[in-house]
Parts: sequence; structure tokens; C-alpha cells
Amino acid sequence: MVNALAGAGRFFPQDEYEDRWSRVHAAMEGRGLDTAVVWGRSGGSFDRCGDVLYLSNFYSTATGHGIDSSMENREVSQFNARAHNAVIMRQGELPELQADEDTPREELMPIPTDRIEWHHNTIKGVADSLNASRVKGRVALVGSDFLPMKYWWQLKDLTPDIEWVPEDDLVLKLRRIKSPREMDALRESGAIGSRALSLLMQNLSLGRSEAESAAAAAAELTRSGGRSHLIAVSHGEFIHYFCQNPLTGYSQDTPKEGELVRAWIYGPLCHGYYVDPGRTAVVGRKPTPEQKELIETNAKYCERLMEAVRPGVKVMEIAQLGDELMHEFGSGLDQLSEKWPHYGHSLGLFIETPFFGKSLCSSDDIYEEGWACGVEIFLSKPGVGSSGFEQNFIVHKDHNEPVTTAPMLWWD
Repeated sequence: MVNALAGAGRFFPQDEYEDRWSRVHAAMEGRGLDTAVVWGRSGGSFDRCGDVLYLSNFYSTATGHGIDSSMENREVSQFNARAHNAVIMRQGELPELQADEDTPREELMPIPTDRIEWHHNTIKGVADSLNASRVKGRVALVGSDFLPMKYWWQLKDLTPDIEWVPEDDLVLKLRRIKSPREMDALRESGAIGSRALSLLMQNLSLGRSEAESAAAAAAELTRSGGRSHLIAVSHGEFIHYFCQNPLTGYSQDTPKEGELVRAWIYGPLCHGYYVDPGRTAVVGRKPTPEQKELIETNAKYCERLMEAVRPGVKVMEIAQLGDELMHEFGSGLDQLSEKWPHYGHSLGLFIETPFFGKSLCSSDDIYEEGWACGVEIFLSKPGVGSSGFEQNFIVHKDHNEPVTTAPMLWWD
């Protein structure tokens, strides 16, 4: 099935963008801000494009993000801050897009063309616009957690009358509650990801190579209009690692009969909306009793975590439940559980906060209707191996709606 929701036109209607702008303005007012500069980075990467994509539907195709032709930290030549783009939000005005490429397609832009400028140097473009409008005093900088220091120095030098205030969660907090149209995108992303993950696990469990299995999954993602961020595969002696080859996510090796295989698929599969489901199986689909216990317990725990997420429940409670389940099984620690000391996260235009871990969320974080989430848990047992599962779902008032539906277990 081809992704019917991600065609050539604009996915979200104009009134949805206008509602987003209105809510950002209200959030700015609540923080005592008249102006905010919302940065994004794309140009082949996806992890930090979300805020700009959310507000403007703009995604730069300038490859080599962060590469420019400047020789020193504060020297600027023609190429500067490639793939870094910004939306300027000012109270009482329409958003202004400062883009790094010429003539974005007008039919894709919710922002009027007379509010769009482009530059080879978006740092200077943003500064020139603010200075021309005589903006002074406190201005929100959204993106301080990824804007390189080199560009931060340049921006400060070019705007001496502005006091920059980091407000990195200004838009992100508003993005947590998904609109009905966003939920449609997540459902389609889930359907695409589920088909691809099913092909991946089917091939692995039948003993095909990691690369061949990943190729089948990637073909389904591409055919359906999605985009792979990472297809991570591990098996056998490397099962305690997230993937055997960290550069590609998959190796050329072929798992042997009876070995554990584990795989994850990450990607913006419909209009940029992410899913990241994971599964574990046994090559040949005939697990030993110990393998069966490990994998079936892991799958059951993942489902228990998903069921426990409800509107009004504190995120910290899910973190505590995850710890209790790990203790109940007597799971050892491996690279996966050490790398990700949490049991899930919010989802949207990437993997988003809060993370469901006791050291990664606050006591004030509470699940709300309209959140999209992923719950995940990794178990390991000496002499058996390492297992992992993740499910993605939408939180509704009276139920949770799974959007990833690939089979949890892969044996007869």
C-alpha cells in the first residue's frame, strides 16, 4: 500500500498552521516574550527539523548541514550555517521564514511568500531582519541545544541590542498534543513501519542476512513514501549491542539457526511523523525454553507498560513500573539498558521528551490525551542473550491506540 497521506501537496490545511501560530504566540505571551526565533536544522538530517517544519512546512535540501566556507569561527563567507533555518515569531504579525534556499514551492508554504526570505547565510539574514524591525531587549532563542557555538557568536555579534533568552521547549511543549490530522499521519507511519518491520523480522527469523533483511524493509519504506532514519539489527554474539555495524545499522553477516535476532526501525514515515518499533526473535523460529521465556516475558512487559500509560498518570510512575519489571525478571544490564535508562518517550516529528526514566523526567510530567508515545524495555539473561521490544501508540481518553501492529512473537 502506497502512503496515501504523503502526496505532492501540502498535508496540513492552512487553518491548522494558523492555530499553531496562535498557540505559540499565546505561549510567548505567557513567558513575557514579544519575539522568538525558532531554529531548525535539516539538509539531509531530521533530528532537529521539527519546530521549523511544524510552523512552516519548510525542510531544507541543502546537504552537508553545518558545513560552510568560513575559515575562522567569526569569519563569514558566502556559505554559512547551511541547512540552518529559522521562523521568526512576533506578536501581532504573521511568521517570517528565513530559509537557506531559493524559491520554496509556494503551494507547500502556509507562510505568505512576502514573509519568506532566503540567504546563503541565514544567521545574517535573521539578524538583518531583527535589526531592520528595531527589535531590542529579550528575544527567545529556540534551538540553543543544537545551534553551533560558531553561529551563536555570529548572531550575538550582529544583534548587540538583543538579550537572547534560551527557550528550547517553547514549540516542543505545544507539539505534544496531536491534532486529528497529526494522528492520521502517525497511523499511516505506524502502518508503513509495521509492514517494514514484519518483512525485516520475517527475513531474519528465516535465516537471511542482516543486509538482505534490511533491504526488504527499506524497500517497503521507500515504496510507501517513507524515509529510513535507522534500521538497526543485531544477532548472535553481538546481541548485547544495539547493532553489529553502527555505521549502517546492519552487517553483511547471516545469523545462524537458533541465534537470537533483534531489530528496530526508525523513521519519519508520513509527513515527517516518526515511529520506532522493535522486536526480537529466534532464527528458525524454534526457541529454547530459556529463549522463549526471555522473549515472551519481554513482550509481555512492553504491553504492560503501554497499558499503564493513561491521561493523568505521572510519567514518573511508568519509570518506576519499568524498574519494577526489570527487578521482577532479574534482568542484567547490557549496552541497551545502560544506553537508554528509560522505558519510552514521547513521539512526533522525532523522538521527543519527556523520556520515561526516573533520571530523565520530572515529577510534574503527566500524560495527556492526544500524546503519541513509544514504550520500550530491554531484558538480558547470562547465557541466553539480550532482548528488546518497542510499541508506538496514541493516548486517548478511554484507551490507547497502537499504531505499530507488527507481530510481537515470531514462531509457530
